[in-house]
Amino acid sequence: MAGLELTFADEACALALSDEQLLAGMARFEGALARACAKSGLVPVAEAEIIARTCTGARFDPAALASAARRAGTLAIPFVKQLTEQVAAASPEAARYVHFGATSQDVIDTALVLCLRGAADRILGLMRRLGDAAAIVAERHAATPMAARTLLQAALPVPFGWKAAVWLSMLCRSVLRFRDASDDACVLQFGGAGGTLSAFGARAIQVERALAEELSLRVPLSSWHSARDGFARLGSEAAILAGAAGKMARDVSLLMQSEVAEVAESAAGGSSSMPHKRNPSGSVLALEAAQRVPGLAATLLGQLTPEHERGLGQWQSQWLTLRELLCAASSAVASMAEVLEGLRVDTAAMSANLERSRGLVFSEAVSIRLSAALGKGAAHSLTEKLSATAIKEGKTLLEVLRADPAVAGAIPASELAGLFDPQRGFGAAPEMIGRVLARWRQVRATSLGTAP
Repeated sequence: MAGLELTFADEACALALSDEQLLAGMARFEGALARACAKSGLVPVAEAEIIARTCTGARFDPAALASAARRAGTLAIPFVKQLTEQVAAASPEAARYVHFGATSQDVIDTALVLCLRGAADRILGLMRRLGDAAAIVAERHAATPMAARTLLQAALPVPFGWKAAVWLSMLCRSVLRFRDASDDACVLQFGGAGGTLSAFGARAIQVERALAEELSLRVPLSSWHSARDGFARLGSEAAILAGAAGKMARDVSLLMQSEVAEVAESAAGGSSSMPHKRNPSGSVLALEAAQRVPGLAATLLGQLTPEHERGLGQWQSQWLTLRELLCAASSAVASMAEVLEGLRVDTAAMSANLERSRGLVFSEAVSIRLSAALGKGAAHSLTEKLSATAIKEGKTLLEVLRADPAVAGAIPASELAGLFDPQRGFGAAPEMIGRVLARWRQVRATSLGTAP
C-alpha cells in the first residue's frame, strides 16, 4: 500500500501488509520449505540452499503477477513460475525442487500470516500508546466535573476522568481479544494438495515441524485450508478495535462543538474555505475507520463456508480484506493516540455548561433526597414539577426548591445547597476510575510488554 491510501492507514502497519511484503513472505515460505525438506532428507541440501538464497534476493513485478494471477485464478501459480525461473538461472537442478509438495494456498496463507504478525505487533504498540494517553486523562481529571449527556441532552454531573476511563476499559478488552485472535490466526498453513501433506508420506510431520521452525510459526492442530475462522476472528477484533477508537472520536468531536467547547484537539484541522474553523481532524480519521470496518468484517464472516477441502472464491482475496481491516484499525488507534496525547481540556467550559442548566442536572440528587421523606414516586413527581417551574420561570432549581413548602418540610434548608455540589454526585465513579486504571496497568504489563 502506498500513495493516497496512506491517508487512511498507519504507515508502518501498511508497510507490513504491502504487496512487496506479501511477495517477500511468499518467497520466504518457499526458501524455508526447501530447507525443511532438506532437513527431512527429501531435497539435496545443496539445491535447497540455492533455492533459499535465491528466495532471499528474489525480485518480482507485482503488476505483472497480478495480471497473470487473474488468468490463473491464484497469485501462487505465476509467482512460483517466476521464482522457479530465477532459481533455474542459478541452478537448473535446484529448480526441480521449488515448491516441493506444497500447494498454492500454503504459500499465500502463510505469507499473509507473516505479514499479519508484523502488522498486529504494530497495532499492539499503538494500543499501548493510546491506552497510556487515556490513562493520563482519566487520572488527571478524576475530579473534574462535567455534564454527562444521555440522548445528547445534559443529564447529571460526572468526572471527565470517568469518561476517559470508560474509553480505556474498552481498550483493555480489545488488547486481550486482539492479541489472542492474532496469536490464533498467525500459525503455519501447510497441507499440500488435499490438506493432509500426502506428498511427504511418513516424513510429513517432520517437514511440517521443520518448516514452522524455519518461519518461527506455531504448528496448528490441523491444516486449515477450509477452516477460515482464525482470519474471521482476527478481522472481527480489528473491527471492534476500530469501533472503540471511533467511540472515543465521537465523544471528542461532540465535546469540540462550538456550542460546547469543552475539549479541543491540539492539532485541529482547518478549513479550505473558512479560516476560523478548527476541525476535529484526528477524530475524523478514527470515525472514518470505524464506519468502514463493519462491511469488511462481514466479508470475512461470509467466507466461513468454503466448499470441502479448498473453497472457491473465499480465501483467494482474504489478504486484501484483512489488509484493509488492519490498516483501518491502525489508522483509528494511531489518530486517537495523537488526539488524547495532546487533548486540551477546558475545565472552565465544563463548569459553565453545568451551570447553564440552572441546577437541573442535580434533579436526581434532589429526587433521591426527597424520597427519604416522601417515597420514590412522590419525590420524582415533585422534582419533575419543580424542574418544569424552574424552566418556565427562568429560575434556578435551588431557588424553586427553597420556595416550595413540601421541600421545606422534607429537607432542612441547610442541606439544600449541598445537593448541588457536583463532586457529591459522583457516586462510584472514583472507584470505577481506580479499577480501570489498575486493569490497564495489569493488561499493559502482561499483554503488551515492549510492543513497538
